[in-house]
Amino acid sequence: MAHTLIPDLPSHAEVPQAGTLSRVLHQGGGVRLVLFAFDAGQELTEHTASVPAILQVLSGRFRVTTGGDTFEMGPEAWLRLDAQEPHSLVALEPSRLLLTMLRD
Repeated sequence: MAHTLIPDLPSHAEVPQAGTLSRVLHQGGGVRLVLFAFDAGQELTEHTASVPAILQVLSGRFRVTTGGDTFEMGPEAWLRLDAQEPHSLVALEPSRLLLTMLRD
């Protein structure tokens, strides 16, 4: 297959009430896409990834901590993380996030 199209990312993950959902949408060609849906107040505690990663907010707002900084990310935000960079996030409202993991 020469291309992969996902025409409506948010439709692949409804925000669960009082929970978090993750769904792998694509894996191959050195890229893994994981769509997350978080209810308000849900979080991912500090962790690292073994490969570089990109966080892109599709809807809602998150408070993200990485590299000693804490900031908010909304639908216009994009963040690249190096491999092994500690980070955490909290959903400030019902939200969706696309995680792109980049394999060498």
